[in-house]
Amino acid sequence: MEWQTDILGADFESCAFEAAGPDGVVRRATLVRHVPRQGTGSPGDSLPPANRSVLFLHGWSDYFFNVALAEFWTGQGFHFYALDMHNHGRSLQADTPGGYVEHLNDYDAEISKAIDMIRSADQRGREAGSLTLMGHSTGGLVAALWASSHPGSVQYLVLNSPWLEMHGSSVVRRAAQTMVKPLARFWPKTILRLPERGFYFRSISSSAEGEWLLDEKYRPPLAFPMRAGWLSAVLSGHTRVARGLRIDIPILVLISGASANGMVWQESMRHSDAVLDVNTIAVRAMTLGRTVTLERVDGGLHDVFLSAGPVRADAYDRLARWIHGYITNGPRTDRAGGQELGQAGEEP
Repeated sequence: MEWQTDILGADFESCAFEAAGPDGVVRRATLVRHVPRQGTGSPGDSLPPANRSVLFLHGWSDYFFNVALAEFWTGQGFHFYALDMHNHGRSLQADTPGGYVEHLNDYDAEISKAIDMIRSADQRGREAGSLTLMGHSTGGLVAALWASSHPGSVQYLVLNSPWLEMHGSSVVRRAAQTMVKPLARFWPKTILRLPERGFYFRSISSSAEGEWLLDEKYRPPLAFPMRAGWLSAVLSGHTRVARGLRIDIPILVLISGASANGMVWQESMRHSDAVLDVNTIAVRAMTLGRTVTLERVDGGLHDVFLSAGPVRADAYDRLARWIHGYITNGPRTDRAGGQELGQAGEEP
């Protein structure tokens, strides 16, 4: 496996690799790492000495591009990695539909292999350190399911607006499953003709009204076409969450303080989650495990770390406080600002 200079510039490297899924299919993914260069200009000159790492999973129809997020984690004393999962971002291939997956556990093999690569690179003759798995939106759902299915593989879980449930309630999910199941079974790659909304892209992209430079071949304005098999996979993941994942490691969930939905643009979409129902996500967070900290970021976008400057500073402060409380300094009894939760979930 060969590391090369990444599209994000000299401080990042990426490595494409293949992993065989549980169905025997070999899929291509890409691991990205932050290697800040100082002094001699050699990669890794300023890597943190602490033996702690974090692996970030992007959302659907997305890829890793947030340099500031990597710099934050490095500044906290972590080695930062991100995975562009198969059919996404750096791992897109011309002969496969963007963003498509038929089962969320099809990601398991590439996540496991990425973690093996991280541990191999970071041990450097030392004892194995802690690994934090971080996921955003659909990547947050994937991260939670993976952590539940692989106990002991990671020590901490951070979820940024994880897509844990459909809008409204489990009733909506069940209705959607009933409608999409026949298509997913017989014609899984059928494109679902649903209303297209580019409101979230409008709020974040510098080509629209946001401040973030996005490569539109990796992160299209209207997202990839939604296919029946993909939606069925996500709905099945939601069902697993609703039944309770019983994750036995500390979990942080960050969400916006409010949602903004609708078929026309609203100014409130500049400072709220225009993708998910945050109140439903807050309830579903209770089903993840025994130790869950919930942080609601007022004014946050769907990705709270892409919000307006003061808002994302608040989000980073909340994340730093949790890191210092759970990882850097160990557990403590005073966790001001967050709610420590821990209820076994059940399907209503």
